[in-house]
Parts: sequence; structure tokens; C-alpha cells
Amino acid sequence: MKKILTILALATLTISTQAKVRLPHIIGDNMVLQQQTEARLWGWAKPGKTIKVTTSWNNQAVSTKADKDGQWLVKVKTPEASYAPLSITFDDGEPLTINNVLAGEVWVCAGQSNMEMPVKGFWMCPVKDYNKVVIDAANHTGVRSVKIPSVMSSKPLNDAQCEWRTCSPNTVGEFSATGYFFARTIHQALNIPIGLIEANKGGSRVESWLTKENLEKYTNDPTDSVEICKKWDKWDYHRSLLWGNGTFNPILNFTVKGILYYQGCSNVGDPGDQYSERMKLLVDQWRGQFGLGEIPFYFVQIAPYAYGDGLDGISGAKLREQQFKASQIIPNSSLVCTNDLVYPYEFSQIHPTQKCEVGERLAYTALNRDYGFEGLLYKSPSYKDMTIKEDAVYIHLQDNYHTDAPFEDIEGFEIAGENKVFHPATAQHFWQEGGGYWDEAIKISSPEVKKPVAVRYCFKNFQLGNVKNAGGLPLFPFRTDNW
Repeated sequence: MKKILTILALATLTISTQAKVRLPHIIGDNMVLQQQTEARLWGWAKPGKTIKVTTSWNNQAVSTKADKDGQWLVKVKTPEASYAPLSITFDDGEPLTINNVLAGEVWVCAGQSNMEMPVKGFWMCPVKDYNKVVIDAANHTGVRSVKIPSVMSSKPLNDAQCEWRTCSPNTVGEFSATGYFFARTIHQALNIPIGLIEANKGGSRVESWLTKENLEKYTNDPTDSVEICKKWDKWDYHRSLLWGNGTFNPILNFTVKGILYYQGCSNVGDPGDQYSERMKLLVDQWRGQFGLGEIPFYFVQIAPYAYGDGLDGISGAKLREQQFKASQIIPNSSLVCTNDLVYPYEFSQIHPTQKCEVGERLAYTALNRDYGFEGLLYKSPSYKDMTIKEDAVYIHLQDNYHTDAPFEDIEGFEIAGENKVFHPATAQHFWQEGGGYWDEAIKISSPEVKKPVAVRYCFKNFQLGNVKNAGGLPLFPFRTDNW
């Protein structure tokens, strides 16, 4: 009898739940809505049913009808960011209210394991200053996040089992480390709520997030789930299409400010310009799917690491080169350099411990480009041009903010002659008067190379240079050859 009553109770609960309007899990208590915009809210109800959505901040109601599949979507005007708790009521005859909603800035945290890596770290992979971060978390309760479970699906999913969480000393350990340090810095600068949507998967490739249509049109990757699993039978995290369907598709209706992306390790070894082209394809795809215009896309260059061809190999360097090329062809994008954010002993650590600086550099980028902090220096210097005079090469950098540091003991350069053999080089500051001004350059030479033709800077899998600009940001690794 008790068992029968239990079954009846469950049946009654199911009927009651189905009678109410149903919301995706990402729309719920504690969420952050993108401020001062038309935010999308959506869900499911009985086909043809009228749904009235009432917002507490203006007590206005918007109504719509569920379509033949029971789906519905409305847009509501959101208020200026503040810590005032808001509520939203969804009513199809039986009201459902979500509470403790805040208006603020919402960013997506996408990519692979270096974005997924939580503040508490992975096994054998700590995050620097974890205890200090935990103690400080009490000052950042305005930061909230929602973690989308990493799941595969052969079809695009429209919901995911997730819930928003508020930052505290007891919860911050679960937040994406890179995402949290980004949010913490923005929170400090703006003093408004910051929301993070964490939709990522460790080990994923850029193809893991492409749609079936883009994979079929622009790649040779299979799109049948059986064939995908056959191709990546040992490493499911490499699988194309399936991760995007299951892990990213559920967030596409949510109104966001921009996307943060940290990925690339799993694409090391890709030929030619394949990675940069597919990165642009992915950004175009996501922007089209979100339907919010050319939203900011800020991404992270992979850190030094001894890939399969060893410390002195260049497979990782070529991928970084592709990421730099991607930053040049993707509109409204910016790339963060991390060449200085590994310790010498981390050559075999794919998850470097210094995540705070990664998040902060992403935040400096957003603060300068999107929030009016024009005084912040956010660009890393990069190679501009070079001249060869006798036995030395003279290079100029761009985005150095009038500073090439350090003043002495510059490290990381190599030069080669026509024989294409690179040798460690001495680098020093050089000034030459000409045309009424002083030309400042970095002079690079080696006694082993009498007639240099090419220069490289940290163009190896694991090579740490020390050139930085006035913002303390590292020089992007580069090469002047195409050997």
C-alpha cells in the first residue's frame, strides 16, 4: 500500500510540474541578467497556452503563446546593474516565480581544460594562492556563475541540468579559475554584479564546438555520431560536434555581453592555417547563434609546454602562431599572451598554476575595450618589422607603449643564416639618430651567425623569454621565417 501511495504521489507531482510553465535550468534563482538590454527568457508550456511574464523592477508584463511544440520566448527590458534582488514571475494559469535575480554583466567561459580548471585546481594541478582566494571570496558575493555539465549529444540540446551559484568562501573553489579571476577584477573595477556561464570541456578541439552544417561544409570530420566515436574511440574529449550539441547549445538563447575562450592544446599539430580559419568559423557561428551582433571575443594563447616533439620542438609554437593569426582576422577580438605565466619546472604541466594573471589580463582587455578604462594597458607587444645591417638584425615592436623591457639581459631571441640553423642570440637596446628623431630598436646578433636572415623569439614548445612592455605584458612569440 505504501509503495502504491508513493507511486501516486510521484504521478501527482509529475502532473503538477507539467501543468506549470517549464523553464530551462539556466533561468532560475540567483541568475544574473545582462543589464540595460532586451534579455531573452524562454521555456515550455502546453501548446497554444498564453504565458505572461512579469518583472519586479518595472512591474510590467509581456505575454506570448507557446507554439505547436510548446516552446515560447519573450524579451524583457532589463534595468541598470545593481545589487537589488529582482524577481520574475511566469504565469500560464499557474504562476512560477524565480527570485534573487541580479542585473549585471554576463560573460561566457568557453574552451577546454585550462578554462574548465576550477579555483581549487585539478588533481596534481594546483591554482596559485588558493587559500588567499578563498578568504577574499567574501568580498565578491556579487560574482555568480553557472556550470553547464559537459555532456555529449548527437542532437542539439535545449536544456542542461545546472543552477546558478553565488560566490562565497565555500563555493568559489568550484568556479572556473580563469573565469573567476576575470570576474573578480571586473567586479572590483565596476562594483556591479558579474555573471559567468561556464560552457566548456577539457581536451576539446575547436571542431568539438562546430555545428553539423559547418563541419560538413568546411571540414572532413564525420558528423554521424557512430563515425565520430569511431574516429575518436580512445579520446572522447576530442570528438567533434557532440560537445557543442550537449554543452554549448543550451545557453544560446541567454543574453550575454561577450565570450572568453581558452583552448588550443588539443589542436596542436594541425596543418597550415587550419586552426586560425576554424577559429574564425567558430566565432562567426557563435555570434550568429547568439544573435547579439559582433559581441566581444577575448581568448588566451596556449602556454609553453613540452608537446610530443619535446621542449625544443615547434608544434606548440605553430599553434600559438595560428592563434595570433586568428586574432588578426576575427573582428572585435583580442588575444592574451601567457608566455611568462609558467614556471621553469612546469614544462610538463599542461595546467599551469598562474591562473589569476590570465583572468586579470582578460579583464584588462574588457575594461579597456568595453567599459571605458582607456588608461589600462592591455595589449601585449608583437613583432612589427626588421632590418639587417652587417652581422646584426634590428627589430621594432608594436603595442609596446614606448617601452621594451628589461633594459639589460634580454632573453629569448635566436637568429639564423641562410643555412636555417638557429643559434641563441644576444639582444640589446639600440638607439640611432635619423631624420630629426631617435630610432629605437632591439639589436640581435650572434658570433655564430655572420650573415643573419631570420629571427625567432620563444618560438619553441617551451621557451621563456623576458621581453615586456610598459604594462608588464609579454612579447608574443614570433618568427620572421616560414621554414
